[in-house]
Amino acid sequence: MHTGFLTIYWRDMLRFVRFRTLLFASLVQPALWLAFFGIAMSNNFERLTATMPATPGVRTVGYLTFIGAGVIAMTTLFTSLFGGTVLLFDKNWGLMRETLSSPLPRIHIIIGIGLSAMTKSLIQASVIMGFGLLLGVQFFEGYTPAQTIFSLLGIGLFIGAFSLGFLFLSAAIAITMESPEGMQAVITLLTMPFFFTSNALYPVNSFPPVLRALSTINPLTHLVSGIRYFAIGSDFSSIGLRYTYTQQGTLISFMALLAFAGIMFLIARWRFTKVRVT
Repeated sequence: MHTGFLTIYWRDMLRFVRFRTLLFASLVQPALWLAFFGIAMSNNFERLTATMPATPGVRTVGYLTFIGAGVIAMTTLFTSLFGGTVLLFDKNWGLMRETLSSPLPRIHIIIGIGLSAMTKSLIQASVIMGFGLLLGVQFFEGYTPAQTIFSLLGIGLFIGAFSLGFLFLSAAIAITMESPEGMQAVITLLTMPFFFTSNALYPVNSFPPVLRALSTINPLTHLVSGIRYFAIGSDFSSIGLRYTYTQQGTLISFMALLAFAGIMFLIARWRFTKVRVT
């Protein structure tokens, strides 16, 4: 039984831990983004919606709680999309040639890098979540310990499926590109539409029809919805609007993320079978 993917996984995790500047920046930057942007926007939204009547019997949460799920999703998106960059550097430095010429199946490279990206995303999400709770984010409010553990497992499943999908996409891009600058340009181009056509920062109800349609098929929207369902609840109001999430809808979102990950895996696998590194 081949376990070469564990070697690839362990090597990438060691690189992540040993590059302390990268480790520090990847953990602290999203937390600071939540602190500065989240608190500033929360004050503005709460001032604008202060005169709006609350929905009777529905829990009201602040914008900081609303955006907390979005910041976790945004960080997962960035981490996963840039996770494939390591393959491009290995390719340019000659390490990929040695790996591809070894008996290790090429699929193990994809799996190992995918698992490392998923681990990094889970670590970052835990840090952001803990920091958010210190700032006053109302996650798991009123939950029992058992409900909190169940919700954390649900969030972990959503983050895992999402991060795998975008890492496979990143790996397919990385093995095709020739320069880090070119890959960075492609990733930046991809990040903008995924992020701004999602429900990470604001509700999609007021989107134009075209953007609303894009939002419904956007994997980031499904991730944010899953996080809010588990961390906030199935029925709450924020910034003057009511949000309702059902078990069926949450399951559909999770299946959509699994389908996206499966499609991206097939694309990455196809690209790795075609690559020739000299």
